[in-house]
Formats: sequence, structure tokens, C-alpha cells
Amino acid sequence: MTDTDIPAPERSSARSYRLTEDIAAGLFLALIAAFFLWQAWDLPLGRLRAMGPGMLPVSIAAILGAGGLMLALAAFLKGGPILTTPHVRGLFFILGGIILFGLLIRTMGLIVAGPVAMIFGSFATSEVRPVEAVIFALVMTAFCILLFKYALGLPIPVVAFM
Repeated sequence: MTDTDIPAPERSSARSYRLTEDIAAGLFLALIAAFFLWQAWDLPLGRLRAMGPGMLPVSIAAILGAGGLMLALAAFLKGGPILTTPHVRGLFFILGGIILFGLLIRTMGLIVAGPVAMIFGSFATSEVRPVEAVIFALVMTAFCILLFKYALGLPIPVVAFM
């Protein structure tokens, strides 16, 4: 018996809604936007000709929130894959890489923090190739040093442990 031989289930007039991945993602984005709006609420917005310090974070949070709500609404109307248990591996390695970068940037500098964070984050997938991850991390770190330190002139410590 093939899939085409199985009759389709009868549709009832009452629709049942389940939490789909897109609904959860949209609501999560809206929640993040609400948090950043709350944090930036006291900052003066200014005007378009003289923007204040709150203009950018409030604008980005509003756009993010609107996009999240539109994603959730579209998924609510359309449906999609049901939300399943999240994969902890990706969460651990991506967030761990960000935390490692934050801990190492001031004490060791960009020359150490960059590759460590990128190599650690590359293990978020089971398809990681360690040699390629190391090469990518070194090339990206060199690019970041050239861009942020020399081209933009930002006060980022390149080598902080000497």
C-alpha cells in the first residue's frame, strides 16, 4: 500500500491550531523586541534631522517586533511543521562561542578571542571539519583585525596579553 492509496482524513469545520516552529520563532522575536523597547524606552529619540541615542535601538526593535508578529501571523494562518524539542548542541556551541569571545577579547585580544570563538561555534553542527574551521577562523580574524582596527580605527585590542 502506497501513500496515494491511503485516504485523506476528513476535514472538520472546526480548525485546531498547534504551535508551529514559525509561530514560536515569531513570538520569540516579538519578545526580544519588547525587551529592547523596554530597555530603550527612556532614551531620547530626537528627530530625523538630529537623531537621539534611542532612535536606532527603538527603530530596530520595532522592525524586529513587527517582523516577528507577521511571521507568527502568517504561520498561524498557513500552518507548518510542529514545534519539536530544540537541538541543544547548536545552542550550546553558538552561545558558548559568544560568551568565550566576550571573556577573551579584553584579556587576550582579538587575535586569540576571534579564532577561539569561531572554532568553538563551528562545532554547533555535526558536519564540522576541524581543519577548515581553523583556516576559516584565522582568515576571518585577519579580516576583522584589518577592518576594525585599521580601516575603521576602533579601539579593539588586537594583542592584549603582552
